[in-house]
Amino acid sequence: MLAEEIKPQLGRRSFLRKSGLAAGGAASMAALAPFSSLAQDGQSTPRATPQDNSQAATATLSLSRQFARWVFGLRYEDLPPAVVDRAKGATLQAVTSALLGSQLPGGQEAVRLMLEEEAGLRGGATIMVNGAKVTKGGAAFANSEMMLAGGKYDTFRMLTHPGTSIVPSALVAAEVQGASGKEFITGLAAGYEVMERMAADFIPTVMARGFHAGPVFGIFGAAVAAAKIMRFTENQIMDTIGLCVNLAGGNLESAALREGAAARNAMLAVLLAKQGHPGGETALEGKAGFYHAYAGNNRGQLTYSFVGDTQTSMAKIAAGLGKEWIFLETLYRIYSISGYNIAHIDVTAQLCEEHNIRYDNVDRVEAVVNWLETQYPSPAFPTRREDIGEAKPGSTRYYSAYGVVKRSFPLLPTGADPREVLDLMKRVKIIPSHDMPLFAPRITIFTKDGKSYTKQATGREFTWDFSEEARRIREVIPGLPISGARFEEIIATCLGLEQQERADRLIQLTLKENASAKPGHLAGA
Repeated sequence: MLAEEIKPQLGRRSFLRKSGLAAGGAASMAALAPFSSLAQDGQSTPRATPQDNSQAATATLSLSRQFARWVFGLRYEDLPPAVVDRAKGATLQAVTSALLGSQLPGGQEAVRLMLEEEAGLRGGATIMVNGAKVTKGGAAFANSEMMLAGGKYDTFRMLTHPGTSIVPSALVAAEVQGASGKEFITGLAAGYEVMERMAADFIPTVMARGFHAGPVFGIFGAAVAAAKIMRFTENQIMDTIGLCVNLAGGNLESAALREGAAARNAMLAVLLAKQGHPGGETALEGKAGFYHAYAGNNRGQLTYSFVGDTQTSMAKIAAGLGKEWIFLETLYRIYSISGYNIAHIDVTAQLCEEHNIRYDNVDRVEAVVNWLETQYPSPAFPTRREDIGEAKPGSTRYYSAYGVVKRSFPLLPTGADPREVLDLMKRVKIIPSHDMPLFAPRITIFTKDGKSYTKQATGREFTWDFSEEARRIREVIPGLPISGARFEEIIATCLGLEQQERADRLIQLTLKENASAKPGHLAGA
């Protein structure tokens, strides 16, 4: 049973929570009364600081409070143009992936499950492409799983794919709230920023403890985006964050549930917070809080780091909110491959274009890469080594060779691999480095005439604007379950999203033409 079906009642859990107040007598009840009425009035003033928690009693606001206060006050007008552009592009990327994933086993399994368990619900939310109504959490789950199955999603600092949890939850919230395009963009930007700040320095450490960083952090972005779009108060947003601490999860050994579960649990956290369920002021950085549980401590000590420094600052997580946008680091994973491999294709292809290097003249290739990119998913539990062993299709060496031979990579599945790629990948060497930036390989091609050519990637090759995103993503049109004309409508809607009265028009546009509403309804949605 999801939270939208739960009626407030004095059950055993709520009795135990409330009965703790009785021991303090009438004075305790009176002291808390102003904050109870505050929540009922829908205001956003902070609750009283718990006196039995020394960390919460300090003058510095908790991480949850800092995030909640910023998210609550964030307006569309506060967003820099580049952030708005990235939100539109991330939405297009995720919706495209859902369209592709709706035809693949992973996406179809999720939809089938939700239809078997929840179909026919009134007042729920819509499964994209299919059009059925299920619970809010069910729709977020199915849509997320389709996005994952489609393989066309975004990447942030390796091993996290924010859009696969944030976008489906934001679309569900926009649908049930009747939110505008501006509200959707604002919520999406808030969700990305909170999630990526929380994850930024901690991804390798969380992975080293056996957790999958994608869903562990993804739930926070998904819940924050939905809470903002549903016009939550500051206290409700803070409770949502605290509740996510209880619902976050994802394990490397199992790897059976990822962002789909995060999106579903995010909606549960949102709906519980809407009911007034508390989340905990210091649930993130407290002595027994999120970072202690998932990173091993709440002092910023790291097991591994992308840049080699194993100490970060907890204060850094929320520093500069609204002024420095880490959201802009999000990459478009245009190819359906591991994020750390995408640059190998384009950078190698560009190097060949610049110097007119042909496969027949290539002796060997070397790529110096960030060391964490060679031990997937974590040096603590490597299941794939990119720098040793035999080169295989799907390895980094394979993609470097593909860039040389084809100077590109297909966005849709093709036939057999070119024989030249399978030959050249055996002559590609991967060199791990602790000094190399993430997603920024240094490619050197040695030619048979004794010359060598080098190109250093920046790590920003896949952070393009909406125009470039639309240009490149169009290559998938032949593989979509909708017409090219309908997909062009989706692109145009994303581009002009701030002008849409209802952001959920995007959901309707994913429906197959013979199963969707008439064009007139879509135009006025």
